Amino acid sequence: MKNLYITLSFMLGGMAALAQSKETATADRHFNRLEYVEAADEYLKLSDKNDPYVYRQLAESYYNVFNSKEAVKWYEKATAQGTTNDAETYYRYAQMLKAEGRYEEANKQMQKFASMAPGDQRAVAFKKDPDYLPKLRNQAKLFDEKLLDINDKKYGDFGPVLTDEGTLYFTSSRNTARRTYRGNEEPFLDIYMATYNADGTLSEPTPVSEVNSKWHDGPVSLTADGNTMYFASESFKERKGFERDKENNAKQGQVYLYRATKENGKWGNIEALPFNDKRFSTGNPAVSADGKTLYFASDREGGLGGNDIWKVAITGSNTYGEPQNLGPKVNTEGRESFPYITADNKLYFASDGRKGFGALDIFVIDLARGSDAMNVGLPVNSPKDDFGFSFNNTKNTGFFASNRSGIDNMYQATPVCGVEAIVMVKDAQTGKAIAASRVAILDERNNVIETRTAGADGKISYAIDCDRAYTIQASADGYENNTFPVARTKGGVVNVDASLNPIKVIVQENAVVLNDVFFEYDRSNITREGAFELDKLVEAMKANPEMVIMVKAHTDSRGSEKYNMNLSNRRAKSTVAYVISKGIARARISGQGYGESQPKVPCGDNCTEEQHAQNRRSEFTIVKK
Repeated sequence: MKNLYITLSFMLGGMAALAQSKETATADRHFNRLEYVEAADEYLKLSDKNDPYVYRQLAESYYNVFNSKEAVKWYEKATAQGTTNDAETYYRYAQMLKAEGRYEEANKQMQKFASMAPGDQRAVAFKKDPDYLPKLRNQAKLFDEKLLDINDKKYGDFGPVLTDEGTLYFTSSRNTARRTYRGNEEPFLDIYMATYNADGTLSEPTPVSEVNSKWHDGPVSLTADGNTMYFASESFKERKGFERDKENNAKQGQVYLYRATKENGKWGNIEALPFNDKRFSTGNPAVSADGKTLYFASDREGGLGGNDIWKVAITGSNTYGEPQNLGPKVNTEGRESFPYITADNKLYFASDGRKGFGALDIFVIDLARGSDAMNVGLPVNSPKDDFGFSFNNTKNTGFFASNRSGIDNMYQATPVCGVEAIVMVKDAQTGKAIAASRVAILDERNNVIETRTAGADGKISYAIDCDRAYTIQASADGYENNTFPVARTKGGVVNVDASLNPIKVIVQENAVVLNDVFFEYDRSNITREGAFELDKLVEAMKANPEMVIMVKAHTDSRGSEKYNMNLSNRRAKSTVAYVISKGIARARISGQGYGESQPKVPCGDNCTEEQHAQNRRSEFTIVKK
């Protein structure tokens, strides 16, 4: 049912339509009126004609009612003959394949889409990271989800919003006494409310009769005091609130926004917002906690895609500034809708134009910090449509809707303890940010979870789990690599100061001084930790192109002299080979093992563990500068 508020237009009346052909006239008329169920029935009657146009229209009809299984079937037929040159067809085909869990096939269609529309933001993002899904599946879980018991068993429910006073408002097509909307053969939408009790249970929903009309009504947003409601409805309420579609002999209406106020416990004083426009749809309101800004979805001019998120300043009683598009930080060439702004200025919204699990996914962006939009991940998002997320900071709980069960149902989203690790890579001497620095985050077993490249501000942010320790590895050209611990914490934000020393710091008069280059017991192969340390030597030699290095490998006194000599020789050779593999000329580095013959601490057979550790070492002598 939410597709009404993504397609964002309505049709009334009409007897004739401009058709692709006489045979498809009836089906086209239904399609142009957004009567997709009836359109599909009519196109099916023509499906044995081997007509790519009919196949595509069938696919689009099923796409618009989110029947992903049938949409995939007909998109496959529509594209099989190679006559379709509409990039968006391949994008939608990929979305439906993802909704069916067929990700490899979806990637193939995305590759076709990207080749046909290389400048599209969605294509650019895909080409940059086509195999993003494993990473997305493994990101830290932000919420647990639970199906609400007030959902209707047959008809759709969505748009749940909880007020501080404990009232849950939502939109539903459950009222079977209402007339049926021909776009999906469900009753028209109404606004409902239920009481959210202290124990988390919900009362039996009741309609908000003062606001509901004979048209579609909802979703809603309420001011912090609960006394002003913004809600979506149809422009047919307004005199001349429609355009006449001469081609289809029909009236074309739009989604409009309305405002109502509460007096003596009753809603009234319903007014249309003045920036509604019968040329465009304006829906899905979300008012900020301070009541000064209204966010909404619209297909108005100046957008990036089919449907964008906008905002407008609230300057008085139903007076407003000029609507502003939120730009590419939020919007794409796809569809963005269902905004919700939290008390701490986080904007949640649904999009099918970003990297997700399929169809609509829910994303969040911290407007206060100017961060990038982030997919909220599993289990809130799924291969199906997930949308209409709201979050009440006072009660620390969220709600959203999804059609993962076949119809639009509402879910509660309970926050999972999580930590945001913010890494700032800086020059240790000047304090300036190091652009294009490389940052990896490792788990407790030193497995690399993810590696990213910092922007001009030197900042990287990771969402990590509570009560788990992590390690940050930071490196940059011309700087000494280093590691930084991230301690266990119960939640919140952890700031990691990853200050790196310029590489000249480790270049001393006669040697390049590194931390211990660790080897596994009785082994000579280079470990990940050892490689990280040796990379500092590589950077030093790149910064000093005339430098020649002699690697001296030493062991402790445990084991026989012969054994220790052989082991140290193998380790010296491995070290030299690693440095050469990083682009350093063979003539600039050599190595020799010295076994236990040159102890740093001459303690003989009476060495402590600490002294043994001091004697196990690699030295990097500068032969020539």
